[in-house]
Amino acid sequence: MDLDAIRGVGLAAAAKAGEILRHYWGKTHCIDKKGAIDLVTEADLASEKAIIHLIRTAFPEHAVLAEESGLTSGTDSCQWIIDPLDGTTNYAHGLPAFTVSIAFAFEGELIFGSVLNPVIEELFCGMRGRGASLNGRPIRVSTTQTLSDSLLVTGFPYDLQPVIHPMMKRFERCLMAAQGVRRLGSAALDLCYVACGRFEGFWEQNLAPWDTAAGVVIAEEAGASVSDFSNGPYAIEKKEILATNGVIHEELIPLLRL
Repeated sequence: MDLDAIRGVGLAAAAKAGEILRHYWGKTHCIDKKGAIDLVTEADLASEKAIIHLIRTAFPEHAVLAEESGLTSGTDSCQWIIDPLDGTTNYAHGLPAFTVSIAFAFEGELIFGSVLNPVIEELFCGMRGRGASLNGRPIRVSTTQTLSDSLLVTGFPYDLQPVIHPMMKRFERCLMAAQGVRRLGSAALDLCYVACGRFEGFWEQNLAPWDTAAGVVIAEEAGASVSDFSNGPYAIEKKEILATNGVIHEELIPLLRL
């Protein structure tokens, strides 16, 4: 496995997708709905098409799991996991908190992740065993020692009705215990902001694999602890994720258990 080639193609695909998102940025969008509040724009579709084209040109045998087109079969051991526009609602409203998220897994293990915010030009990158970076500079999680001094971030699922009561209970507990809680609207961005120390912790439920795959690599390589709400091992197929600077992880777990 040529990890440098994987990284090179992943970063090239992110850069191309970033160009496409900047092209559509600030313009009137053709917006469709996949659900009551789950949006998709022409930018999502064009970004995904370009990413898949670059990946399949370089690695035609690799499988690709993408948000809009689903799974393209390939070699079982090699899979790319793509969110062409994480934060579509923000994007459609002109809010510059969105990303291109691209990850690569080998034999089920996440190896590489890149997350690009093309408007503010921040590129987060992580490679298993090689650390994480922001625009080429190494990043690490914060060293904040207590939950009361911590800034947290969370997200809300599109299908709120089945989970609204437990979700708000968790939100209330964390809001009362922490210095503050934010909601950005992009899970990939949330994980990267934990990785570089802007947030001490992030939790969310009902996410899809493409929401977290790249960000998990970056966060873990920056020193983050990542688990489910019960402090069990996290996998991208799980519906719960907690990522922290590690120091406050044990403090947060009881607040998320119901």
